Amino acid sequence: MAIASQQMVAKPRRSRRRPWQQRIDQRRLAQLIPAQGEWTVDDYLWLTRHTNHLIEWVDGWIEELPMPTQTHQRISQNLFTSLRAWLKPRGGVVYYSPLRLRVSDQHMREPDLLALSSAADGRRGNTYWQGADLVVEILSPDNADHDLVTKRGEYAEAAIPEYWIVDPEAEHVTVLTLDGGAYREHGCFGRGLTLSSPLLPDFETTIDEVFAPD
Repeated sequence: MAIASQQMVAKPRRSRRRPWQQRIDQRRLAQLIPAQGEWTVDDYLWLTRHTNHLIEWVDGWIEELPMPTQTHQRISQNLFTSLRAWLKPRGGVVYYSPLRLRVSDQHMREPDLLALSSAADGRRGNTYWQGADLVVEILSPDNADHDLVTKRGEYAEAAIPEYWIVDPEAEHVTVLTLDGGAYREHGCFGRGLTLSSPLLPDFETTIDEVFAPD
């Protein structure tokens, strides 16, 4: 018993950091983080490996994306299931966020879904993709214009053949196809209609399936 008591007494005391010490550490950390506009691609890749937030990189700036809702995840899952069932037997692949897509030298995006017609496509990369045949974005009420305007222009400049925009509130999917360096609308599909795609000629899924409940 005496030995056990001595061992208990010998345990080192846990050091407690005082509030002023924590503030100093935070200031030192802040000094190490690049300022907005000065982030490099290597800085961005490091950050995304050490956080569970969805972050995009644009012209040296980092942009945090809204946390997906359950509705967002359900729609993404439904579309992913349909696309995978079509692409996999034909040698293609589809992935869901988070997976980085480099759309230019100064832009990294995190589409909700991204696909390639061939799994052997050299643009695939473990760290990030350097291109895609199809990207899908599900609108968020907080930044809908970001997907409707900004990313529409960026994906067109990156020569991505097809871009789907999913609107959870209106419950429709807009299919955009690249035409002469800009997107034109192939169709806007709502409830009761079947989604079609020029890129995936015999792919068909109903909009009711896209927005189906669990």
